[in-house]
Amino acid sequence: MLALVIGGAASGKSEFAESLAMSLAAERYYVATMMSYDAEADRRVERHRSMRRGKGFATVERPLDLAGMELKSGPDAVVLLECASTLLGNELCMPQGSGSGAWQAILAGVERLVNSGINVVVVSNDVFGEGSAATPEMREYTRQLGLLNCGLADMADCVAEVVCGLVQVHKGSLVSRGRA
Repeated sequence: MLALVIGGAASGKSEFAESLAMSLAAERYYVATMMSYDAEADRRVERHRSMRRGKGFATVERPLDLAGMELKSGPDAVVLLECASTLLGNELCMPQGSGSGAWQAILAGVERLVNSGINVVVVSNDVFGEGSAATPEMREYTRQLGLLNCGLADMADCVAEVVCGLVQVHKGSLVSRGRA
């Protein structure tokens, strides 16, 4: 099962995605894509760590190469990928990243996880309501994020958008262990 959870900054998407992941499986992996590079990033990383403390998530730091990630998981497992938009930025901008093929590389990584039988919940940002991108790099990031989000939505069993903490399901239905 693949669920895509999308929303703007501070929309509540991370909290919702975490809750969904916890309802799907007892064996939980949190794939963290953000790298700490300044004090603000450190605060965001710590906030996310404290949100999932005591909830049974094993954290896997994976800022690049999602397709190359190896998990030794059982049949009742879920991966919470937090978040696809950060992973895209890493893949686009880091020298060892996928560059112009970033969105396809991430999509291939998610597809590999789903095909392995693992439940996957992907968090991604909606940056399209924030005005036009000012630089060529931001325009390319926005273009690739659009392609990535569309590709994920196409693959997904469920697509949910979170706005102001309110969840709107656009595709499929919310599912949890043992119930639809």
